Amino acid sequence: MRIDKYLKVSRLIKRRTLANEACETGHVTINGKTAKPGTEVKIGDVIEIRFGSNLTKVKVLSTEEHVTKEGARELYTIL
Repeated sequence: MRIDKYLKVSRLIKRRTLANEACETGHVTINGKTAKPGTEVKIGDVIEIRFGSNLTKVKVLSTEEHVTKEGARELYTIL
């Protein structure tokens, strides 16, 4: 699954366009490498999202395409 879609489906970022912009401006990394919006996410990847002084670091547990709001938290674990 693409990183921009994963961030939206997992509800780490509210909208896919915002996720796309965050990737393009270098605010998102996967396993320590800057991620482009089309970068593929795999189970076990570590994603870091930087917005201002906030840093969110998560590990990918699942890459399901459609999940409920409650199920979104099961796609990742916060590190």
